[in-house]
Amino acid sequence: MSTLTIAIIVVFVMGYALIATESLTKINKAAIALLMFVFCWTLYMFDPAPFVQLMHHDFTGTGEELTQFVNGVISHHLGDTATTLFFLMGAMTIVEIVDQNGGFNWVKDVMKTKSKRALLWRIAFMTFFLSAILDNLTTSIVMIMILRKLIRDNGDRMIYASLIIIAANSGGAFSPIGDVTTIMLWNAGMITAAGVISEIFIPSLVSMVIPALILQLMLKGEIGGAVEGGEERTADEEFGDKQRKTIFFVGVGGLCFVPVFKSITHLPPFVGILLVLGVLWTITEIFYHHLQRSNGGRDDFSKRVTNILSRIDMSTILFFLGILMAVACLEEIGVLTKLGSSLNVFFDGNHYAVTGIIGVLSSIVDNVRW
Repeated sequence: MSTLTIAIIVVFVMGYALIATESLTKINKAAIALLMFVFCWTLYMFDPAPFVQLMHHDFTGTGEELTQFVNGVISHHLGDTATTLFFLMGAMTIVEIVDQNGGFNWVKDVMKTKSKRALLWRIAFMTFFLSAILDNLTTSIVMIMILRKLIRDNGDRMIYASLIIIAANSGGAFSPIGDVTTIMLWNAGMITAAGVISEIFIPSLVSMVIPALILQLMLKGEIGGAVEGGEERTADEEFGDKQRKTIFFVGVGGLCFVPVFKSITHLPPFVGILLVLGVLWTITEIFYHHLQRSNGGRDDFSKRVTNILSRIDMSTILFFLGILMAVACLEEIGVLTKLGSSLNVFFDGNHYAVTGIIGVLSSIVDNVRW
């Protein structure tokens, strides 16, 4: 292993360690990821010839030809990364539209029950399946917001919140769109939607049910009373119940439709997510147009998609840009190939098992860091 290879690995490991300890260093993870991306590729460019010969046997150029070839390699990886980033941006925007326009409010009504244990199981399964469609962090935030409106006692809240984190991680692991890890593998064609669901669903369900069985022993009796007042969004006054449900089912149903769209058209998943975003955007514009007419021409609705787009978390997008491009550098120096071969030998070629394990672990790290 060359000195440059070791240096690139060290930079990546140090960068990832700083990202994992963001709460201690107080440095935004996106900034670290971007620096990690730039430093890895800068070290690569000190002497790219050995790496190119290792990974691209057909190329024999030198000098300017070598530089142009490496730039082409970087552009290729950037294109692959862009498909994941556009998928994430589309999914984040869809979830934000549904959330800001009151689409998740009906979930609160579904959750209502007097029994503490019945509520625990409703929360567990709702979180489990929502996380397979939305990302783990968004699902956790949505469910905890709902939990705050249903439970007064802080001790009970902690029990329910613990289960929400567990169920969100478990549910995100078995779906091709439930976690960034599986999204990347699915985008790259390394796994199929049917394959990952069939292999990982049962283990994911078990990893949620067993903690739920343990946690329910800590809950007895009936719920004392829900929290009332002051937390409803202004969108609740703008949209009626049918409109909010329509937004929810179009947005969340559209996310479920993306794997079907890919299997029918064989287009990349980000095309499907942009289709769903376009349809949802159009529907909300129609709703707001009718609302504008019924409110005497008012046109200052803060929940319109054009306003929501400015609130999308771009730091998260830049974070994934940095991470994915840094990982691409590891691929170009041959480290990922060796690591992948080792994992395949260890797990006897079952890449769905590897995906499930990595997905659960990375999701837990993400939720703990957040």
